[in-house]
Amino acid sequence: HIYIFSFSTVCETKNGTSCDDCLKNVTCLWCTTTKSCVTYPVGTILPPHSLCELNDARWGLCWMNFQTLIITLSVLGAVLIIAIMVCMFCCCKCENFGSKRSEAKVQRQANKTKAKQEER
Repeated sequence: HIYIFSFSTVCETKNGTSCDDCLKNVTCLWCTTTKSCVTYPVGTILPPHSLCELNDARWGLCWMNFQTLIITLSVLGAVLIIAIMVCMFCCCKCENFGSKRSEAKVQRQANKTKAKQEER
């Protein structure tokens, strides 16, 4: 016999089991308050409150809720953006510093040459 399940029926068959059993399938979402396993609503980025509250929803990991996941990803994204901006600032500042130093050297050489020409 060949059994063909849609993802929704696979998730719903895990209702009343455990979070670990539910989340073995990537398309499933576990709600801790109702102990229900439902298909993750792919049409929306976050699960709607009518389906499950963010702090009760688990996806991927049973020990991390959506609220924690969102905060963690936001902080990591902000740190990454700040680090990139600091690196860009340092690179530009170092480049300008090097060019100013070489400009000063060229200027000194020009002044020396001009002074020698005036002496002649």
